[in-house]
Amino acid sequence: MFSLQGKRILITGASRGLGSVCARAFAEQGAKLVLMARSKETLDEVRGSCRDVANHLAVAVDLTDVAVLENAVQETAAFLGEIDAVLHVAGGGLGLREPLISSTDLLKLFSLNVAAAAEINRLVAPAMVERGRGNLVHVGSVASTEAVASVGYNTVKAGLAAYVRSLGNHLAAHGVVVTGILPGGFYAPGNSWQRLKVNKPEVVDRFIAERLPRGRMADAEELVPLIAFLCSDAAGMMGGCLVPIDAGEGKTYAVA
Repeated sequence: MFSLQGKRILITGASRGLGSVCARAFAEQGAKLVLMARSKETLDEVRGSCRDVANHLAVAVDLTDVAVLENAVQETAAFLGEIDAVLHVAGGGLGLREPLISSTDLLKLFSLNVAAAAEINRLVAPAMVERGRGNLVHVGSVASTEAVASVGYNTVKAGLAAYVRSLGNHLAAHGVVVTGILPGGFYAPGNSWQRLKVNKPEVVDRFIAERLPRGRMADAEELVPLIAFLCSDAAGMMGGCLVPIDAGEGKTYAVA
């Protein structure tokens, strides 16, 4: 029904977690990739584990440093020729759990989870608009509507959801499909749930028992088919959509 063969895709947060899982899966499907994150060493490891290594590029960059993002995006465009899709995986709570979070820490979270994606989109979207096609996919969280994580994380993921909905409405008329996914808990290489499983297994066990109807935590690979679809030409009807993928974890619903 859809294919990523020959698709030219930028993936942020690609050095570990869901980003690394998507990188390997997309490479298997024949996509040409630029992998972006801070650590050159771990990015190179992920790149080296992908099919057709020479078809992919690792670009080490601090996504929260707006001053260097333009050069990184230019390097991406030069390598890919054109950017068909951007998958924004980079994000997280940075261990900032104080309910009365400081403005400084909140800005750190906003910079990583929202502003970095917005800046990359600002640089990439005009060419997509000119061509009349493109996909901008954002990894949000069920926390954006459930308020189940820290105050800061809940807040910035809710902001990301509003950004996706708003930008998706604006760019739909130009053929650019802006979407987001709202995953529940899942294991991925080096992600927070995997670390908790090792360091505080009782916390994970309690979460599974209380929140997950399936009785088990998801694996990152279970998210890949939806993400691949949203990066493909088949996602034309999805502009501005935020798709929950939480195996029944979420309990919030909205009526228009």
